[in-house]
Amino acid sequence: MSEPLIVYQIDLELKPAIVDAYAAWLKEHVTEILALPGFLRAEVLEEPARATEDLRCFSVRFVLRDRDSLEHYLREHAPRLRNQGAALFEGAFSSSRRVYVVRQSHSPRIG
Repeated sequence: MSEPLIVYQIDLELKPAIVDAYAAWLKEHVTEILALPGFLRAEVLEEPARATEDLRCFSVRFVLRDRDSLEHYLREHAPRLRNQGAALFEGAFSSSRRVYVVRQSHSPRIG
């Protein structure tokens, strides 16, 4: 049996003034990460129910081939890539991270 897929999720809280610039930067950032070994796909999600006058909430979900791919990313690439965003948007956002193991995946039957 193959190893389960891993979901690496970054939850973001942004000040409204940086949302457009952050989204533009994030598009390039996600593309760079998806070029790394083991990354299969990504989604950028907005959580409008939590939006306020002072806050916008987003999540980025990466699906990885296995835990080793995540560990390699965290060890070899994450510090540099995290520092890029921190330098550009210092004080205007916060982030937290979660790691999930995919236990089941379902798709509708077609035909």
